[in-house]
Amino acid sequence: MPLIDIVGNEFDMKDLKKIILLLCFIIAGLQLFAQTGTIRGFVYDKTTDEPVIFTNVYLKGTNYGTSTDVNGFYSISKVPVGNYTLMSTSIGYDTASVELALKKNKILNQKLYLSEKTISLDVVNISADKQEAKTEVKVSVTKITLRELKQIPTIGGEADLAQYMQIIPGVIFTGDQGGQLYIRGGSPIQNKVILDGMVIYNPFHSIGLFSVFDSDIIRNVDVYTGGFNAEYGGRISGIMDITTRDGNRNKFAGKFSANPFMSKALFEGPLGNNKNKSGSNAFILSARTSYLEQSSKILYPHVGENGLPYNFLDLYAKTSFRGASGNKLNLFGFNHRDNVNFSSSSNLNWNATGVGTNFVIVPATSMVLIQGYFAYSNFRNSLIESDSRPRYSEIGGFNSTLAFTYFIGQDELKYGIEMLGFETDFEYWTPVGQQVKQNDFTSELATYLKYKKIINKILVEPSFRIHYYSSQGTVSLEPRFGSKYNVTDNFRIKFAGGFYSQNLVSATSDRDVVNLFSGYLSGPSDLPESFDGKLILHNLQKARHLIAGFELNLPKNFDLNIEGYYKYFPQLTNINRNKLFADDDSNADKEDYLKKDFIIETAKAYGTDFLIKYDYKRLYLWVGYSIAYVTRYDGLITYPPHFDRRHNSNFVGSYTFGKDLNWEFGARWNLGSGFPFTKTAGFYPSFNFYNGINTDYTTANENVEVLYGTLNNGRLPYYHRLDCSLKRKFQFSNDATLEAVVSVTNLYNRSNIFFFDRLKYERVDQLPILPTIGLSMKF
Repeated sequence: MPLIDIVGNEFDMKDLKKIILLLCFIIAGLQLFAQTGTIRGFVYDKTTDEPVIFTNVYLKGTNYGTSTDVNGFYSISKVPVGNYTLMSTSIGYDTASVELALKKNKILNQKLYLSEKTISLDVVNISADKQEAKTEVKVSVTKITLRELKQIPTIGGEADLAQYMQIIPGVIFTGDQGGQLYIRGGSPIQNKVILDGMVIYNPFHSIGLFSVFDSDIIRNVDVYTGGFNAEYGGRISGIMDITTRDGNRNKFAGKFSANPFMSKALFEGPLGNNKNKSGSNAFILSARTSYLEQSSKILYPHVGENGLPYNFLDLYAKTSFRGASGNKLNLFGFNHRDNVNFSSSSNLNWNATGVGTNFVIVPATSMVLIQGYFAYSNFRNSLIESDSRPRYSEIGGFNSTLAFTYFIGQDELKYGIEMLGFETDFEYWTPVGQQVKQNDFTSELATYLKYKKIINKILVEPSFRIHYYSSQGTVSLEPRFGSKYNVTDNFRIKFAGGFYSQNLVSATSDRDVVNLFSGYLSGPSDLPESFDGKLILHNLQKARHLIAGFELNLPKNFDLNIEGYYKYFPQLTNINRNKLFADDDSNADKEDYLKKDFIIETAKAYGTDFLIKYDYKRLYLWVGYSIAYVTRYDGLITYPPHFDRRHNSNFVGSYTFGKDLNWEFGARWNLGSGFPFTKTAGFYPSFNFYNGINTDYTTANENVEVLYGTLNNGRLPYYHRLDCSLKRKFQFSNDATLEAVVSVTNLYNRSNIFFFDRLKYERVDQLPILPTIGLSMKF
């Protein structure tokens, strides 16, 4: 008798037997799958008890292995039951190993401790970089650790993230004084900076040579120049994700340093008794201050009679509490201050503060890794110019994240939820004496899902983000995708793309060459109703990324990376520099581009980045080159923004030498084509009618105004600069080391133009030759 299934189709007993047989195979497969277990845990430095990141962890004699993440965590799942030798290898450390027995359906938690090598650099070391390259998509990502930071020549004797960022292909730096970083066509407001999960609104000091982060507190930095997955949102161009160290859990340590630019002190050590098995705690404190405004007048008189008017202060503190199983809770806070005093024209002050917490939980009987963040940060910026009318901007708010990661063999599933809210307060005066004020609060809610699947030689990483902007009442659906094909062990093809959005806009114009003052606003609601004949449906800024490239491990320890990219920005918000009329009923007949505070623009950024890297034994080489094109369209004209640098190249090298390998020489040469600028067509007299119709133009003093030519139709000369440094280490004991550094910025004193003061008819150059001597003492 035939049977009837739920949709009315007939099948006989033979089909039923086939189904039963198939179910038997499935059950058998599940039982076979159940004959496995999971090995996971953390890898720590034996001396400091700090996590060892991105190191190989594997089972000897098998193909089972992985690498640790930024917390030192590893997970090897779907491992057949049995006895194994678990091993870990990393550059600069001896191999660690432990015997273990894995039982069915069990999760085995195992810590590993690595001891520093006592042998020379001439010994070949095994790195996890190549293994990670084959098992992670990682398109358009540059990983930076303290080791990499110290490979490039230092300005003032201190390694700094701002200096390293400038050598990354695709990153453009516009100047030594008040310059900003632009990532593949994206302006600074379009790049998100995260410190231990906290949003940072201004990561660089006004002088442009230094970030707000002490390099000695940094564990790792991931810089995404495009194509980032759905884990990151709220920005449309790039990401800088910074993770800090926890501090030495075994003993007290510190560092003092001083040079003509600044001085700093760092302390770290255990909190309480960390010798018991219940866990360990640690702290780290960092403080540094600049006195460049005072020292430059004495040491660098050739800079000018006013010296370099930049001073800053950076404070950072963190405590870390870790349980016996590796669960961890961190509490941290910072304060950054900046002061620029141009005595004849203006005074700039900004202050940034923040407090936050993050945690890592590894449940004993679950395959999940749980991570969470909660933080509050504030950035306040003020500029008082010669007319005594202040410009003021403040942004402050919270952000929180809860994320869950599952390790399924070599595959990985991660999902999470984010919440953030921020308040903006903005005030400035227009050139005609009109005050503009805005205060707003907005909140955002987002969720994301990311899945990494390895299929033989192919890696695929689809991800999806849903981002809700409450102030706009808008939901942004953002699919993203990354993939990599391991053609051979040494050659890999990669691809990434996706949709991106953000609400935050800058209250400064992207057309301004120099802008020390940075204002922040949530997406304005008074945008034009249409753009280029099309209705404006939302107030968000949006972008689409498409990236393709390949990685090649060349002979003789050279690595080659080439990526082509295309970014399309279908809607950007910019300050309206053409505004002539107030946006009120009396001007209802005027065009939007003549009365709105903000305008809509579209943009395209495309190019190719090349990188050749060599890191072996005593020699480190880095050669980067970028060819890039950036254009914007404002509904009237198509123009290149002022950061559109066609060609940019960096040559970096360092060499360690000496009997005890205590000498190191480093050099960096940067060559870049000229930035666009708007030529001067002429000058004309004008009057500011501050008193309206009561202004007597016959007695009032007239002003000289500039008549500009076509926007950014000219090009400045090529930029090039050579920096060198020489280091010498003096080892007094295992714990005490003195390092002396002699460095020269702009060695051959190239006169690189920064901008031209049209009214004074004066050329303003970048920094001249600056020799420095620095000392640092570690204990």
